[in-house]
Amino acid sequence: MRWYRLLQEAAAQLLFPHFCAGCSTDVLHKDASICGRCIHRLPATSFNIIKDNPVEKIFWGRIPVQAAMAAYYFTKDSLLQTLLHELKYRRNKELGFHLGQLMGVLLKESPRFNPDILIPVPLHPKKEKERGFNQSLLLCNGIASILNVPVEESLLLKKYPGSSQTKKNRLERWENVELSFEKNPKASSSGKTALLVDDVITTGATLEACGHILTEQNELQLQIACLCYTFK
Repeated sequence: MRWYRLLQEAAAQLLFPHFCAGCSTDVLHKDASICGRCIHRLPATSFNIIKDNPVEKIFWGRIPVQAAMAAYYFTKDSLLQTLLHELKYRRNKELGFHLGQLMGVLLKESPRFNPDILIPVPLHPKKEKERGFNQSLLLCNGIASILNVPVEESLLLKKYPGSSQTKKNRLERWENVELSFEKNPKASSSGKTALLVDDVITTGATLEACGHILTEQNELQLQIACLCYTFK
């Protein structure tokens, strides 16, 4: 009976409360990892509906991209930084899925994005084992739940772990990732237009390296979506 199920959920919430990853307040919905108030505080870019936006301009003259967007602006000591820290270092996989759903809603609102497959930027197996997950895949799964589009995580492989990109300039970032990725010879794509997904974009070096493989070796039309955009 419905009343009994609601009573069970209420009891579970009292015994095992859910807290917002952004502000630590109690979240009433048992499947939520971020509260509505924090969602509204996220600094949206509107790049999903803006042609020639700053993310798209990053790739001009580098790789052919039909459309590109980042959902939110990233700044230091912000709510978004708190959420990314919660995702990556506290291993809040549920949060990654829900952030992907927010991206999916923005993509669904835009006629500019029409992928038939989703591809996460891969992690090196050693790195993924250490972390326990690939955050880009979590975002992809969240997007897929909104767009009803399959995720193909095996098309790209990362050959080398690579060093941190944080303090590198654009040339150093490109040199660090240029040979890090390769096409998986055992995998083939079922789609024609791929949405390449990552969590953060700064110079675009990682996405460019992956995009080269997808457009040249896999012959896919390329679209790009990131959770957040770091502008300098």
